[in-house]
Amino acid sequence: MNEQTFQVLEYHEILNRTAEHAHTELGKQTIIESRPIQDQRRLERMHEEVEEAKAILATQSRVPLHTLTDIQGMLEQGKKGLYLQPRQLMVLLSFLDHCTKLKRFMKGQQLIAPRIAFYAESMTELTSLEEDIASAIRHARVDDHASKELAKIRRKREKKTEEIKERMNSLAKKYAPIMQEARPMDKGGRWTLPVKREQRSKMKGTVLDQSASGATLFVEPKEVTRLQEERQLLTFSEEQEVEQILYTLTGAVLEHEQDLSIAVETMHQYDVLFAKAKYSRLTGAHTPVFTDHELKINQGRHPMLGEKAVPLTLHMNEGEQALLITGPNTGGKTVTLKTVGLFCLMAQTGLHIPAEPGSLLPLYQSIYVDIGDGQSIEENLSTFSSRLTNLIDILQKANDHSLLLLDEIGSGTEPGEGMGLATAILDQLAAKGSDILATTHYSEMKAYAKEKAGFINGAMAFDLETLKPTYQLQTGTAGESQAFDIAYKLGLHPDILNHAHRITYKEEASYKLEEEQRKHSSYASQVAVNRYKKNRKRNDSKQPPSFKMGDNVQVPDSDAAGIVYTGPDARGNYVVQVKGEKKTYNHKRLKLHIPAEELYPEDYDFDIIFKSKEYRKIDKMMNRKYVEGLTLEDEE
Repeated sequence: MNEQTFQVLEYHEILNRTAEHAHTELGKQTIIESRPIQDQRRLERMHEEVEEAKAILATQSRVPLHTLTDIQGMLEQGKKGLYLQPRQLMVLLSFLDHCTKLKRFMKGQQLIAPRIAFYAESMTELTSLEEDIASAIRHARVDDHASKELAKIRRKREKKTEEIKERMNSLAKKYAPIMQEARPMDKGGRWTLPVKREQRSKMKGTVLDQSASGATLFVEPKEVTRLQEERQLLTFSEEQEVEQILYTLTGAVLEHEQDLSIAVETMHQYDVLFAKAKYSRLTGAHTPVFTDHELKINQGRHPMLGEKAVPLTLHMNEGEQALLITGPNTGGKTVTLKTVGLFCLMAQTGLHIPAEPGSLLPLYQSIYVDIGDGQSIEENLSTFSSRLTNLIDILQKANDHSLLLLDEIGSGTEPGEGMGLATAILDQLAAKGSDILATTHYSEMKAYAKEKAGFINGAMAFDLETLKPTYQLQTGTAGESQAFDIAYKLGLHPDILNHAHRITYKEEASYKLEEEQRKHSSYASQVAVNRYKKNRKRNDSKQPPSFKMGDNVQVPDSDAAGIVYTGPDARGNYVVQVKGEKKTYNHKRLKLHIPAEELYPEDYDFDIIFKSKEYRKIDKMMNRKYVEGLTLEDEE
């Protein structure tokens, strides 16, 4: 599997959406970093686990999972000789509580989820460790009763603090006339009196701080110095005892390092599992069945399209190697390729696919895609060159365990050459044994797929009543061009259609002018004529006509039509190619016959029309590499 395949098929987006349902950061990361595997037995087990997790979610609104806030980091910290802080021990206590609840919860799910319920049995209930932490830590601090010595020290310290406060209040009244404020103030854990600088000499004691302006000095009176030093010693004793308690608790945690690591991993696996199950429920997904070669998608819906997705049904039997899909633009051909490819990636990652039960998917070692223009600005490659480069890479790497998704194979060049390239490439890929899904506009390819062993035709259906695609794939049948039928329905005269059919298919057609259509045709033609005359009159009064490259125009004094090459210049002149020669005509002498967009596809290379074959050959060589002595003169 390569990164291009992941990006084109939006595989990373599916992983991100699944990860949103994970409870822990570790679970999110695991899902995002997931990649497809080929181990069928392991994949079947993974899908069974997701199915069991879905069964639990169908009956339970909440699963007791913990956030796993750096539990493993706490263990590493303890092994470095650093004690765990009270807040860390509170997190660990919460984790142990969730482990106990999860173990009991999964025990109650053994009937509907026997496989995944069994995993909780590996989690050891560390009741004694829970009790030790709970008795020593309260409200993210070491509790007074964590040890007898700590309780004794804190009682003495509290008594000493009260004694200091009483003495300070008494001194504040005594020295009120020389103080800025008649109340004691705490400075760094020691009580002081705010004395006016000019009155400093009237109080014996130590200056511990001063105000920003320097007008006030914070003095520790000599009368409380001994008391505060005694309290400071008690504070040091308290800190020492607290550290000893935390070291003891940390040691108890490390004694259960292996049990805690197993619990963390089990909680993590449950988090990943239930995230997949939640996404499966959200998208209406089900477990696929893995096969050797048979491919079947039963009412599949592309997960990125949501409710807009039109269900896809596709079936390729074991002897059917390639499916060639035809159909109109925006008819759903590309979405079909992407849906099949994405389903294979999801299934091989242990994710259910949003399709009805009974879907069958082969296991692929690699999936290669050629979808979109793939144009490389940095390398200055054309769309056709870039796609051909990609196809060459696929030809080199594909094998009998590959799935190939090829969109509009052979497009981007002259139709005859493009069809020949497409046929030759498909022949070579088929010989490698790869499974192929390809789309094409070339009508000749339908006959190719019909005659070639292992190939089947498919088509995106089109509703002639609404004149809109249905986005539904029909396999086993070649899609017929709808252009003539659409034109007939819209009222184009049968004589024109019969003539067009003879030109295209070298055979007679039998379009007839029905009475109802005759009325419609006559009315539609008259409306079109009136609209044209009205628009022409309006446009003639506003500005001269404008032509663009590729427009088919009528030229003066000639029975042949011309094709616009360049223009207009400052005088309104256009260069028009007529019978292979380029001539200049003023816009007033030209008349639009058929617009370019009705004759050529959007990305058509007009050099095919206006440049010689030799010119195009040299241009292609110079774009590919530098050739000494080779020059290119523009053809006008």
